[in-house]
Amino acid sequence: MAQPAGTTHPQQPTGLRVTVSVAGDSRAWGDWITDRLERHGLRAPLHHWDPPAAMDLRSALAGLTLSGGRILLVFSTGYFQPGVRTGREWDAALAAVTAAYPGRFAAVSVTDPGNLPAGAAALGPAQLTEAGAHHAERLLLRRLGLPDTPAPGTGGPRFPLDAPAVRGGVPRRNPRFTGRAALLAHMHRRLERSVRGAAVCTLVGMAGVGKTQLAAEYVHRFATEYDVVWWVNAARADRARRKMAALAPELGLRAGPAERLGAVVDALRRGEPYRRWLLVLDGADDPAAVADLLPSGSGHTLVTSRNRAWATHHTLLPVPVYGRPESVAFVRRRAPRLTAADADRLAAALEDLPLLLDQTAGWLNDSDMSVDRYLRLLEGGTTDARTVVADDYPKTFAAVWTALLDRIAETAPDAAEVLRLCAVLAPGTVPVALLTRIRGDFTPVTGDPRRLQEALRLLVRHSIVEATGSADGTEVAGVHLHRMVRLLVREGIPAPERERYARAVRGALAAADPGHPDDPAHWPTYAALLPHLLPAGALDADPAETAAPVLHCLRYAYLTGTQDTGLALARRAALTWERLLPEDHPYRLDLLHAHTNLLRATGQYAACEALDRPALERLLGRRGSPDAEILRAAAGLAADLRGLARYQEALELSRYVLDGSRQTFGERGARTLEAQNNLAVSLRLLGAHDEAAELDLQTLRARREVLGPDHPWTLYSALHHATDLRLTGRIDQALETQERNARAHHRLLGADHPQTLRAAHNLALCRRGAGQGDRARQGMAALLERAALLLGRRDPLTLMIASGAGCLERESGDPERALAMAEDTYRAYRDLLGPAHPYTVGSDANHALALLATGDRAAALSTLARALPAMEIAVGPGHPWTVALAHDTRATEADLPPYQLRDFEPLTI
Repeated sequence: MAQPAGTTHPQQPTGLRVTVSVAGDSRAWGDWITDRLERHGLRAPLHHWDPPAAMDLRSALAGLTLSGGRILLVFSTGYFQPGVRTGREWDAALAAVTAAYPGRFAAVSVTDPGNLPAGAAALGPAQLTEAGAHHAERLLLRRLGLPDTPAPGTGGPRFPLDAPAVRGGVPRRNPRFTGRAALLAHMHRRLERSVRGAAVCTLVGMAGVGKTQLAAEYVHRFATEYDVVWWVNAARADRARRKMAALAPELGLRAGPAERLGAVVDALRRGEPYRRWLLVLDGADDPAAVADLLPSGSGHTLVTSRNRAWATHHTLLPVPVYGRPESVAFVRRRAPRLTAADADRLAAALEDLPLLLDQTAGWLNDSDMSVDRYLRLLEGGTTDARTVVADDYPKTFAAVWTALLDRIAETAPDAAEVLRLCAVLAPGTVPVALLTRIRGDFTPVTGDPRRLQEALRLLVRHSIVEATGSADGTEVAGVHLHRMVRLLVREGIPAPERERYARAVRGALAAADPGHPDDPAHWPTYAALLPHLLPAGALDADPAETAAPVLHCLRYAYLTGTQDTGLALARRAALTWERLLPEDHPYRLDLLHAHTNLLRATGQYAACEALDRPALERLLGRRGSPDAEILRAAAGLAADLRGLARYQEALELSRYVLDGSRQTFGERGARTLEAQNNLAVSLRLLGAHDEAAELDLQTLRARREVLGPDHPWTLYSALHHATDLRLTGRIDQALETQERNARAHHRLLGADHPQTLRAAHNLALCRRGAGQGDRARQGMAALLERAALLLGRRDPLTLMIASGAGCLERESGDPERALAMAEDTYRAYRDLLGPAHPYTVGSDANHALALLATGDRAAALSTLARALPAMEIAVGPGHPWTVALAHDTRATEADLPPYQLRDFEPLTI
């Protein structure tokens, strides 16, 4: 039964060790408590409580017992990790650990009793904040069952409720301050370890990042270490000087009004009458105007500023935006009605900027607007991101930034011009190489490298943008503009002027287009261009001006597996160009080809056919004989048919495309080799493996000669060749070929490219065929996680990998896990392709084999009995897939060994 705080407990048998567990916001209490206990002869190690959000709370509390002795929990607001843990979690955890470790846990409270979860009552925490130091010490000792006579002597840490001798101007403590533990600890170490006269910590960062809040929390957290704490608002030099001079009478200095400032600086330097002082210069954005206010001496100075020019005086400490866990915790404290998922999405949209998070979450908590609706408003480009003004942040985000931007426009017109150009581009990083291509009215700045770099450095210096350096570190290579700052700048440009900026940017995008999206060497350039097309109005402009970069970026998106981004652009382009261009315009046809490629890559085969078939019929009706456009449209429709499992139709169309390509482009033309590759794919899907292998080998040899051995399409042909070798039983040769191919993919395209994932998938299957089951299973499992992370768990390529991973898990891993994987793959294929597609049916058959591996033979036979006729309908009774399924059914009925079973393997379409 819990005992009240005032009860004297019997001495515990665990000895004279008490671990004092405190959160960062009560560090001063931890120092004072450990000092008091050590004066009574106890060993009192200090434990800093900050378990990760993902850690189970009971485990975290139980972990405190590992050090032996008793555990004293110092309950503060921060100890309960509001926004991360719920009161219900705490109630359950405290009940569990006090029952599991009777007599080991005790508690004191240094926060309002209303902040304690109900479960804290089980520990009867002594309230230390309701009296002076002597009474608090008695309560502490009683709570631990010790004699309650305060220890004699002086010195040691100051009692946390005793204010410094001199204190002025300090903002009240923010009750919602969240995180920043590592940064606060770093600030403290930097100041404590500085040599005498150089203990200055300058916090720099963009407006709204929380520099003032961080400085205020530092003051409240470490105030007991100082005799003087003096806060100066340094935004205006004249007011800062008056505030510094006002410290003179507080220090007991006799000086006239004109001499007070000098007397203060001199007294702090000499450490008389106080050696331990903390001076805060908040908002000191003009170093030259206030640098003489910084005293040397034995105390500490904390500066907050947006201006990185302070680096010429002292080493800077950049203040970043919140880490995502900090953002989520902060939003949930500010807006308890939001879920963790909502808080995460809001934090992502606002790029973790504390001021925006505070004001936006505050407004959302008081309104009925959903986060989804708010994010749609934000995505639409409105700065009407309604915010409330909190006491902790006295100015709205817009007010703070508008004032700063107005000053830049008045004092640095070049920088203002560059900033507006950046605002016409997408949020995020803007390559300086793109800015240098902007011409027209902006040529005097963007065409002069020295002048452009000076403008960029000024924006960086005032923390308006963040910079990335060039390879040699001498120049700004790219700048990052926060999403909401961009909106403020963009909407501050009058509408007629905005089009002038956008036109100049579109010209730069067109000039930066290398014109060769199939070349991997240019993919980084396209990755940098693609995000800026829509913000710059590339789709609303004359297609003659912007079609090339739009189409090339779509091709890049398809080749690199960034389908979602590409589809968003393709859909917008289709809607716009439909109004601007006739149906058979070359740009419309190019766009259709790019759009359906992206749809097909995501498994939307029926949608592709609905677009490709009427387009091909229109072209045939108008042009008759095959030409480049007709052949491209026919090839696209053949790919759609392969995806829809209409393999015979696809084969016939593939032969038509190859014949036409040979006549139009020649035997060794790149388009002809592509058609030859696609015909082999159609043959392989029909089970004609020998014929496919012969055709793939011809294509591989030709591509090596025409494109070179390192071209992505040559690598793809080598991948098909290794697949053919495997499917035709030449396993050793297949493994050797695919090992080389996988290394080449990794070297030339990178580990994350979809084609590299396909190569790794085939390598694992080759290893499986060669008897390297464990190695194949481990490689495929790692590959599945990578594909799911990069492409999503329902992407067609991920599902193909998941199918192989499940079969390998069944053979050499955990049968129960394999069954769960098989069930998930079957459901995913059914949702994507429908129940009658052979990939769905084949996955159902693999599911049956997984059931058999777990011992459920009856369920396996039932599933096979359903799958076999479905596969006959899908691909016919003579197809290798149907033959293999019939074999598995007979083997299961006869209870043959598992090694005689044959898996279903989805193939690339």
